[in-house]
Amino acid sequence: MSPHTPSGSARRPAWLASPPPATALEISSRRVAAVGITGQGSGLAVAGYGSADLPDGAVEPQLNGVNVHDPAALAAAIGTALGSISPRPKRVALVLPDTIAKVSLIRFEKAPERVQDLDQLIRWQVRKAAPFHLEDAQLAWIPGAAVDGAGREYIVTVARRDVVASYERACAAAGVYAGLVDLASFNLMNTVLATSPAAAGDWLLVHVGDDYATLAVVRGQDLVFFRNRSEGGVEELTDLVHQTAMYHEDRLGGGGFSRVVIAGAARRGADEAELMRRRLEDRLQSKVEPIDFRTAVPIRDRIAASPDLLDSLAPGLGILLRERVA
Repeated sequence: MSPHTPSGSARRPAWLASPPPATALEISSRRVAAVGITGQGSGLAVAGYGSADLPDGAVEPQLNGVNVHDPAALAAAIGTALGSISPRPKRVALVLPDTIAKVSLIRFEKAPERVQDLDQLIRWQVRKAAPFHLEDAQLAWIPGAAVDGAGREYIVTVARRDVVASYERACAAAGVYAGLVDLASFNLMNTVLATSPAAAGDWLLVHVGDDYATLAVVRGQDLVFFRNRSEGGVEELTDLVHQTAMYHEDRLGGGGFSRVVIAGAARRGADEAELMRRRLEDRLQSKVEPIDFRTAVPIRDRIAASPDLLDSLAPGLGILLRERVA
């Protein structure tokens, strides 16, 4: 496991640095979504996609407990989702829910020059707050935003090794090898940045997961804020976004968001997604746009893709795009 900083995407940790395959799987608590791409550079396109629902309770993403309760059901759903990808891949990139890992932004006024010393210092800081032994964890970090003087923030991701392995084993049982593992919100950032011009100011990602919400603020190419919370509905999400906007203004020197992108809401149904969007626009006094990657990566066999399909494919596309778009 090594830190990795692709060009053209938000700086964030990744757990393996090998180039991603052409197919990605996203696993959530409710379903598995697969997407494959073809082509190179500006000629990229979605070559195939599929999804499969999971039985209730089969997968319960969490930081410090059993995640995969029904490995056979998960493996079967993976196989079904991959059934629409041709040729059937042997390797996949794997996108997992944000709730399986702890993401921290750690600031040092002056960091050690030697990478080994910096790594030990980061591990010492993370060890104090991690709810499990770091010896049993996968940890990755990368440099984040520079701060006044010689200081810098570092973006650190840590997850229990056995939790990640449980998802990898399900992939193996379905006949595919998970050669790259990352988190959903990180790759939604990748999708936004890879398919749209960089925003002039700070922009906000609102990721509505099946049973959580993640808010991330990106400044240039740097992630400067990341917050994940269990989320119960529209009102809770609206309050969380309002709190984030206040923190951005008071603590991060922000003056409003140049762009607000919402992802995942359509997977909860068109009516709830539209209500979320309107409430957020009212609270932020800013346009809230759904994630849409088609200007850069079209879906060949559909003229008008549904919002639910765009939400389902966006995390997987992000992990595939990050090595391919400069």
